[in-house]
Amino acid sequence: MSPTPLAGLRVLELGQLIAGPFSTMMLAWFGADVIKVEPPEGGDPLRSWRHVHNGTALWWYSMGRNKRCITADLRLEEGRDLVRRLIEHCDVVVENFRPGRLEAWGLGYDALKAINPRLIMVRISGFGQTGPYAPRPGFAAVAEGMGGLRYVNGYPDRPPARANLSLGDTIGGLHAVIGLLLALHHRDGQQTGEGQVVDVALYESIFNLMESTLPEYATAGVIRERHGSTVSGIVPTNVYPCADGRYIIIGGNADSIFRRLMRAVGRADLAADERLATNDGRVPHATMIDEAIAAWTITQTYDRAFAQLDAADVPCGPIYSVADQMTDPHFAARGLIEHVRVDNGEDVVIPAIAPQLSATPGRTTWPGPPLGAHNDDVYGGVLGLTPDAIDDLRSRRVI
Repeated sequence: MSPTPLAGLRVLELGQLIAGPFSTMMLAWFGADVIKVEPPEGGDPLRSWRHVHNGTALWWYSMGRNKRCITADLRLEEGRDLVRRLIEHCDVVVENFRPGRLEAWGLGYDALKAINPRLIMVRISGFGQTGPYAPRPGFAAVAEGMGGLRYVNGYPDRPPARANLSLGDTIGGLHAVIGLLLALHHRDGQQTGEGQVVDVALYESIFNLMESTLPEYATAGVIRERHGSTVSGIVPTNVYPCADGRYIIIGGNADSIFRRLMRAVGRADLAADERLATNDGRVPHATMIDEAIAAWTITQTYDRAFAQLDAADVPCGPIYSVADQMTDPHFAARGLIEHVRVDNGEDVVIPAIAPQLSATPGRTTWPGPPLGAHNDDVYGGVLGLTPDAIDDLRSRRVI
């Protein structure tokens, strides 16, 4: 098998639910040895979130992939001591508790750095580790609102909308991975040997996505508002109805693409209109252009509209449900649909993880395992505890 880029990196995960575990899922996919610590009673709540099948959430098999799952009750000093001992053998710890919780348990960065000076600690929270809002509980929904995403999402005559996903968490998780890789390069690539804290705030991760909204307001007093299925200031890019009830997404905002698009929809007059030659000229005429495109798409089935626009080299495509993705040959060719065997012997489908690396690709070695599945492996193999010592911890519900 091909090597993985993060082989040899050991990560201790103290997080739960989405943001922290999403980041460590990506690290584990690319070969890091992720040891996930869960409470003995119930484990990570994600194990029972959304659709539960045969006692386990299907989401868990994806989020817990490649992780060695152990239990430790961090409310008990013995459980916390197990974490301290594991820190000696880890490069990184990822946590997403509310700021101050780990410090109250004696597991803050200063305490852990005293054990392992090379340690990198990735801390994910709603509002960061500092500032007046730091102590607040922070969830993805709140981060999306404060970060600015909710304000611009939806239609202008309706309340702000959200995607039916926890974007604040997953985008925060992506920033955690980026921050960790930067810290690793500083420590190992530049051979400084220095650990540090990577402070990821969910609302800041969303704020990073907000393009030019801040300078446009600060300099020109412009507040970007909700714009429905279009993007303000870029024309044309929209969703258009087809004759068979489907919709087609068309992006014709580059000047040469716009001319090809207009000719493809039978409006050569608009392709030649000097007023519309550039995006700045098209923006004041967005409604006219969208109406011209929609007048053509509504006479075409989706397949016919796509074929003609694709032949004209105009970016376009469908709006897929997950059912559509499961049957699309490109998804299959790119290896995005994985079949894995779970603990009860059943086959389950989970998504692969991007990006794809040519020399050191990631892979699923095993799906999310049962609670405490690797207690003996980690406590015995990493810490050197005897079977009797592990059984004693188990009998007293420390693990």
